[in-house]
Amino acid sequence: MAKESMKAREVKRQKCVDKFAAKRKELKEAGDYEGLSKLPRNSNPIRLHNRCKLTGRPKGYMRDFGLSRITFREMASNGLIPGVKKASW
Repeated sequence: MAKESMKAREVKRQKCVDKFAAKRKELKEAGDYEGLSKLPRNSNPIRLHNRCKLTGRPKGYMRDFGLSRITFREMASNGLIPGVKKASW
């Protein structure tokens, strides 16, 4: 499980990205790269990293569900994810 500080840092980055999205788009369209460089670094969406919503695990992330592969497997086995069941053929 990820440290709480890592999860909090990702939330903080997401808020910064949302806050400066309009300004960043405006500056990009105008070609003002000097103005872009003056914005906070964390306002760049490239700095975001997908993390599991429950555990905060950064690797093995499944975008469709917002979970790591391990959490997804546990929840699917317990029937907690609607429409997902173990394959058998």
